[in-house]
Amino acid sequence: MSDFFVDVPSPVAFASDSPGDGLQYQVYDPDRVVAGKRMAEHLRIAVCYWHSFNWAGSDVFGAGTFDRPWLAGGVDPMEAAFAKQDAAFEFFAKLGTPFFCFHDVDMAPEGATLAASKANLDVLVDRAGEKMDQTGVRLLWGTANLFSHPRYAAGAATNPDPDVFAHAAAQVRHMLEATQRLGGENYVLWGGREGYETLLNTRLRREADQLARFLTMVADHKRSIGFKGTLLLEPKPQEPTKHQYDYDCASVHGFLDRYDLIDEYRVNIEVNHATLSGHSFHHEVAYALDNGIFGSVDANRGDSQNGWDTDQFPNSVDELSIAVYEILRAGGLTTGGFNFDTKLRRQSLARSDLFHGHIGGIDTLARSLLVAERLLADGTLEAERDRRYAGWNTEQGRRILHGDVDLATLADETVAAALDPRPVSGRQEWLEGQVNRVIWSTPS
Repeated sequence: MSDFFVDVPSPVAFASDSPGDGLQYQVYDPDRVVAGKRMAEHLRIAVCYWHSFNWAGSDVFGAGTFDRPWLAGGVDPMEAAFAKQDAAFEFFAKLGTPFFCFHDVDMAPEGATLAASKANLDVLVDRAGEKMDQTGVRLLWGTANLFSHPRYAAGAATNPDPDVFAHAAAQVRHMLEATQRLGGENYVLWGGREGYETLLNTRLRREADQLARFLTMVADHKRSIGFKGTLLLEPKPQEPTKHQYDYDCASVHGFLDRYDLIDEYRVNIEVNHATLSGHSFHHEVAYALDNGIFGSVDANRGDSQNGWDTDQFPNSVDELSIAVYEILRAGGLTTGGFNFDTKLRRQSLARSDLFHGHIGGIDTLARSLLVAERLLADGTLEAERDRRYAGWNTEQGRRILHGDVDLATLADETVAAALDPRPVSGRQEWLEGQVNRVIWSTPS
């Protein structure tokens, strides 16, 4: 292992009674049993390779600010990739999280040809496998970057040029097979540029058909190589495009249903993407669970004053706990996890800041799990939901839902009975108070 993070000499441990220098978990205790399982098994936490190790801290107004020597100019690309990988696995091991996630080009430099890029990736994947054996860290999911290179300016699968479609197909094939080699439990496709900037030059149905064909080919290849992991799509409404076709969970659900792909894919829900689409994270999780398409989570947050994807570390138990509650009541995660798709602020320059960001976010998530467990045991939310819909368990409700009465008959019966139903309180404020009561009373 390398010594890039020299100011964090030993693995981060649980030490609730001693905040010390902030390099201890105050809530996250991987072996603590919560709702019948270890906390680590419930949360399945992952670190993302891209923001943490492949981003220099740049933005559209300025150059990178971070101390990432492998991103400096003039360094041999493969030697830089080795140094980056050494630092990444040092970080994973010291942070003590069980999983990581990566794009192909995060780990390996692109070559002059597809064959050269594949060769580079193969070398780094083999090396990653050795480091996974050494550290015990596993791969939550892999993915191909089909949005950064200029060739993908007009999309990958939805590109007007079939040669770009073919290039993307080759890239995904290589990365899907690499994910399988590393024992990855999922494979993600993010349609970062599968959308449009203007309708003046766009054929919507044409691009939808192309995207469906691409996703069908990926699902077919998954089966042909015997990959047992889950295929995931990651919704996002816009940015970098004006409008992306995987706008939110409902859009993805409708698309999968329309093209007979509903059994092939699940969703990887990012908190910041949910809020950019005008929804809450809670809404997107509940929708995906209720419609059988929930897969995994990218844990982060946005900034209410900024209308873009800021990918900040989560710090709100209020926001996370009710979403974790929905996951817990539905039986918990299977192949998915909570991937920290998060980045430091550009002024967070110390190498240890990467630890502080993750530790704070992981503790927030762990406390949200404790709240979710209490909410489930408390039973208030489920009891109120049962009460609110109790009328549908009556004979009248069953007749309507089972199709035992047609519209005309139902209308005649309603007139004859002179029904005059009155509104009933939804008790929203009381319920919000009950959630707060549990949040405030849940010990760490």
